[in-house]
Amino acid sequence: MTEQKKREIIGEISLFQGLPDDQLETIAALAREKQYGRGETIFFEGDPGNGFYLIAAGQVKVFKMNLLGKEHILHIFGPGEPIGEVAVFHGQPFPASAEALVQSTLLFLPRREFVELIEAHPSIALNMLAVLSLRLRQFTAQIENLSLKEVPARLASYLLVAAEEQQTGNVVNLDISKGQLASLLGTIPETLSRIFARMSDDGLIRVDGRAITILDRQALADR
Repeated sequence: MTEQKKREIIGEISLFQGLPDDQLETIAALAREKQYGRGETIFFEGDPGNGFYLIAAGQVKVFKMNLLGKEHILHIFGPGEPIGEVAVFHGQPFPASAEALVQSTLLFLPRREFVELIEAHPSIALNMLAVLSLRLRQFTAQIENLSLKEVPARLASYLLVAAEEQQTGNVVNLDISKGQLASLLGTIPETLSRIFARMSDDGLIRVDGRAITILDRQALADR
């Protein structure tokens, strides 16, 4: 990947939007391109937080594993999103693991050099605080869903939010498997399949493979 291409990718990432070209070029010079195959681990929970990653292409899941080996997906990220950025501020080990779901290209920014850059250009830190605040709201909503809502309500909420984010009207295109969606919602695939079937029978949605059409938005919101 050329330095120009790296600069273009970095300039489109929310962390660095609005920064002048000279700062984007400095960040691009720090970034190290890394390739990961499908299923390849990017970092494990407990690994040293010696930097963070920007997703240039592909898809990455961030997850926790319990002592029994059961996986719970915390979030799934795509192009233009950072992962592991909290490590830049506290320098502690990564609190979760990350794995490429498909062939992915990431840009790695080492912590020490990036901290020096922030000290020289505080505006970068302000952008990072905005992104971290958004992540905090997302995780707060996820904790609320997992602790206060039953699985059907979690799925209904997920579909309504995904429809808004994808801006595809009433159609949600799942970019992850139903097994991964089950993990993201804190349930098992068999339970998720039953809920999809029940919502279809109730006329709330129509399932065509990975395309989910919302037939009754108000009833789904009530659910």
